Amino acid sequence: MDIVFIKQLQVDTIIGVYDWEKSIQQRLLLDLSLTTDQRTAAAGDDISLTLDYAVIAEKVTALITAEPIELIETVAEKVAAMLLTEFATSKVEVTVSKPGAVAQAQTVGVHIVRTAQQEHS
Repeated sequence: MDIVFIKQLQVDTIIGVYDWEKSIQQRLLLDLSLTTDQRTAAAGDDISLTLDYAVIAEKVTALITAEPIELIETVAEKVAAMLLTEFATSKVEVTVSKPGAVAQAQTVGVHIVRTAQQEHS
C-alpha cells in the first residue's frame, strides 16, 4: 500500500487543561499518514481518484478548531476517526505535537495508529 502524508500541519486553537490555556490560542503541529492505493490515480493523472491534501488539511483544521479541547490525545483520536470515516484509507497515523508545552523540550506530543477495523469494533 501507498502512503499519502502531510507533515507539520499548523493549527492554532484553544487547547489545554489549565485555566490560562482556555483563553488563548496555542499552536499544534500535526503529521498525518493515510494508507491508500495510488496506482489508479497515478495512471489516470486524476486528483479525484486520490486523497486530496488540501481537503484533508481543511477538514482536520475545521475539526480541531470547532470547539475547545483539553487533551492532545483527544485531538489525535478525533482526527484519526474522521480520516477513517471520510477518506478512502484503511490505516492512519496521527502525530499531534504541542511546541512550548514543556519549556525544556522542543515539543511534546502523541502518536497513534488506527485502522478501519478498529473503528468499527
